[in-house]
Amino acid sequence: MIKLIVGLGNPGKNYQEHRHNAGFWFVESLASLNDSKFTSQSKFFGEASDFSLNSNKVFLLKPQTFMNNSGGSIKSFLNYYDISPEETLVVHDELDLPAGVVKLKLGGGHGGHNGLRDIIKALGSKNFYRLRIGIEHPGSKNEVVDYVLNAPSKSELCAIQESMSRASNIVELLVKGSFEDAMKALHT
Repeated sequence: MIKLIVGLGNPGKNYQEHRHNAGFWFVESLASLNDSKFTSQSKFFGEASDFSLNSNKVFLLKPQTFMNNSGGSIKSFLNYYDISPEETLVVHDELDLPAGVVKLKLGGGHGGHNGLRDIIKALGSKNFYRLRIGIEHPGSKNEVVDYVLNAPSKSELCAIQESMSRASNIVELLVKGSFEDAMKALHT
């Protein structure tokens, strides 16, 4: 069962609309849908929120340590609440998926994503769930940094928001531990 949903992004108004903050966008929308508010939690180096879903408590976390240093925030949260990596869903932007596509998976490598790289190192485990929100690749490896640190076009943003809306519909299944049903619902 998923107990913690972590959105990856960079803190501050300057980064709010950047593609790299798709993870933040997702957990912020979940909090809003469930009338929950984020509060600063210095012991977790982030902002946290929670809500109940069918009598299960679900935590939301936005590390405020910048994308490339997200692991320490997540590790401190997991340790404090005695949550395992396998009970954690990390939501992040994904260059290898087109805008509008969202995929769920368990484990795997970091695929060049520095946020995931830091999480794997901090947790000493790759066995956490990932919700990969497609933002599309700019075409050239040299353009990636500028691309992720800029806002998507209106059509891209619309596609990303639609994919996040579809993904929010499977959260209940994830919290119940119905991962195969969640994948089937999301991927078909």
